Amino acid sequence: MAFVITSPCKAEKAGECVEVCPVDCIEEGKDMFFIDPDICIDCGACEAVCPVTAIYMEDEVPAEENEFIELNRLFFQGN
Repeated sequence: MAFVITSPCKAEKAGECVEVCPVDCIEEGKDMFFIDPDICIDCGACEAVCPVTAIYMEDEVPAEENEFIELNRLFFQGN
């Protein structure tokens, strides 16, 4: 199970998460960052530094943010 970046990132897109990720699984998209679920090691480093609380474990994503689980997957299918 991977971490997922949700809608607050769209307004912020700060990037601290990219800097702390030990496996470089976070990539910048047009409007926000995305976490590659195949590379993420579930360390939680990104979640701890997110200034807008946009990062959740996949099974803890709030119901209103569930679409971002699939958006994260689709981003990496296109790369």
